[in-house]
Order: sequence, then C-alpha cells, then structure tokens
Amino acid sequence: MDTLRAYIENFVDLTPIEKESFTTLFTETQLEKDDYFAVEGQYASTLCFLKTGVMRAFYRNSAGKEYNKTFFTNSNFVAAYVSLTTKQRNSINIQCLTDCSVLIADYDKVTGLYAKFPKIESLARRLAEYKFALKEKREIELATLDATKRYDIFREEHPGLENLINQYHIASYLSITPTQLSRIRSKI
Repeated sequence: MDTLRAYIENFVDLTPIEKESFTTLFTETQLEKDDYFAVEGQYASTLCFLKTGVMRAFYRNSAGKEYNKTFFTNSNFVAAYVSLTTKQRNSINIQCLTDCSVLIADYDKVTGLYAKFPKIESLARRLAEYKFALKEKREIELATLDATKRYDIFREEHPGLENLINQYHIASYLSITPTQLSRIRSKI
C-alpha cells in the first residue's frame, strides 16, 4: 500500500482518514503473464493499481488484428475506463505482459467515497486529466511524427521496456510493422 499512497500524493494531499478510506478498498493480488485484467465484450467493475509488472491495453479489428493502445508499468492506475464510466461493454483488452503485482478495488466503492471525501473525487479528476493529457499527446505523436521519432519517444518514456516485452508489441504500439521496427533499431 505504501506504493499506492506515495503515488496518490503526487496528485492530491489527502488526510490520513481519506488515505485510509481510499487505500483499504484495494486488495493485493498477483496476475501471471498472459492473464487478462479486462476482456472486450465484458463489463468492467474494478480498477487496479499496478505495483510491479507490465500490462498492455489493446483492441482488435474485425479481422482479428491487434493494436496496442498503451502500456502500463510500475506505479500506474489501470482500468477499462470507458466501460467503468459508461457501464457499457469493454471495447479493449488489458493483458499482463509479465507477472504483475496489483492492488484491485471495486470501482463503485471508490466512487462511493466521493460524497464523503471531496478530495478523493478531486484525485479521480486529476488522474483522469493526467490520463487524458497522455492520450492526447500520443495521438498527436502518431499523427505528426515519423516512426523513428515515435520509437525515440517510446524509449525515453519507457526505459528498459523493450527488453521486457516482445518487439511485435512495440511495433504495434508505434503503428509500424515488426520489420520496420527492426530497420529502425539497426540504425541506432
């Protein structure tokens, strides 16, 4: 729980009671490589805090081709947010790429704290704003930068990750083929 407490302090200063009320909703569990935290077509009801490990969020097109949307690494909130907030079925999958240690909480119990503890609602808003900013930045990079620059940014933002996951996952994330990624890497 110390990792979770330290992480949320980056966003909002909670009182000890607020911190305790929030963190006690989370239960620690282990997920193994290839386990799914969220599956397309199902309804999401939980969110997790990734203590250690690597996860990916991805979707499939109608032909079954996978597209990596994002990677989650240590000290990160992970959830199928669209499903949680709209109560619709997941359109994404979230899969462990390594063994992961996570803290899991029921989303409705978390949101149930908002009325009693407005700073917890503020935490959720700030986290949502942060995630939105990351998403917008990534969309702009995909639209405006060449593959080599996108790879440079990936390496800068995720140091060492390329040594932990399959290269085809990185290629998918960069919206290039594995062959294109090999060519880029050979020039470095």
